[in-house]
Amino acid sequence: MAAINRMQSLNADRTATRALGILALLFGEELGRNVGVRLWDGSAIPAPGGRFELIVREPFALRAAFLPPLALNPGRAFVERWIDIEGDLETAIGTLERCVGRLSKATLARLAAMLLLLPASPKVGDRQPAGEAHSKGRDAAAISFHYDLPVAFYRTFLDSELVYSCAYWDDGVATLEDAQRAKLDYVLDKLRLAPGASFLDIGCGWGSLVIRAARRGARALGITLSRRQYEEAGRAIAAAGLADRARVELLDYRDLGSEEFDAIASIGMVEHVGRERLREYFDVAYRSLRPGGLFLNHGISAQTRDGRGFRATRDFIGRYVFPDGDLVALDTMLRNAEAAGFEVRDVENLREHYARTLRAWIANLAANRQTAIDLAGERAERVWRLYVTGSARGFARGRMGLAQSLFAKPRPDGKSRIPSTRRDLYRTRPTEVSR
Repeated sequence: MAAINRMQSLNADRTATRALGILALLFGEELGRNVGVRLWDGSAIPAPGGRFELIVREPFALRAAFLPPLALNPGRAFVERWIDIEGDLETAIGTLERCVGRLSKATLARLAAMLLLLPASPKVGDRQPAGEAHSKGRDAAAISFHYDLPVAFYRTFLDSELVYSCAYWDDGVATLEDAQRAKLDYVLDKLRLAPGASFLDIGCGWGSLVIRAARRGARALGITLSRRQYEEAGRAIAAAGLADRARVELLDYRDLGSEEFDAIASIGMVEHVGRERLREYFDVAYRSLRPGGLFLNHGISAQTRDGRGFRATRDFIGRYVFPDGDLVALDTMLRNAEAAGFEVRDVENLREHYARTLRAWIANLAANRQTAIDLAGERAERVWRLYVTGSARGFARGRMGLAQSLFAKPRPDGKSRIPSTRRDLYRTRPTEVSR
């Protein structure tokens, strides 16, 4: 309580005094040392050596933020601007997790009782997709929820080619732009994609991998459920002069026809599939691949000791970011791929690469914050700032992995189009095919 006695304002009202007591219980000795606080009435506890300040903008804010469910309410309070952070948001998230995690059950009960003495917060609704989870209609609505913001908004933090997935920070790579190009080539190298080969990108985003494959001489098709991604990818393909060998369709993966491809990639798509439909997802990929072909699945995996993974439902991710998102353990993905008939040929975890990628996006968003707000609104900017920052911490701490899994569909004689070693991956990159 010593920090409370150092308040800069001596005019705190009763609710403010209660709020400061709650914060003292929550943060303990870190309050005033590593955690600074400023309340709606001007009361403040400075922390000159701290890396962030918690701003409580409303008398009800702490009750809204810190009563259960804690997987939803702190994020909701941040998005609604009831609480704010000035300074390092990732450090603030980590500090809050650490402080809550060390509280005893008795202290948590006392904290809840104190929070209930604060005013109640207003009701806030949130838009959610309707229908059966992972039905085609609901999946299309969930994709629209996440991706159909203005393309220019994504340009405020992604690279110029709008690669919205983990970059590959190869030796000598220092910029996000170069790291994303390295990732595109790394994926196509693992697939051993040759000029003239047919290539499918399941969940193609804004078309960067389709364009890269076409520039290397492949005949490329991308599919997406996002109309804005479909439109932007088509524009980018036309601008690149690649319409003769690259195209994008607005299509659910379950509606792929009988066409077969020499190579298939799925980058950041498997998280949207749902664990109950993983076998169907791999069945479709297997059916769409020619015998001897390769399929690279690049997706986030849940690294939990119990193997249960994370399912976005009534938490912050499910309500504000990725409706119906589902992260499963890596072994669950691999088992479903093998059940579909695939042979597992290579698995690589790039989680440190994703932490670095996300921090590059955070820096870009910070540099372009006002532009992002002008394009999509302050609420959307705050959702994405919190989501990307929390994700960076998740990858850095090892709670999530980023698995690139390479699968083969062997020919009847057991052969597949893959060398006996990885040596070819580290030779000179293939050049673009001249037109």
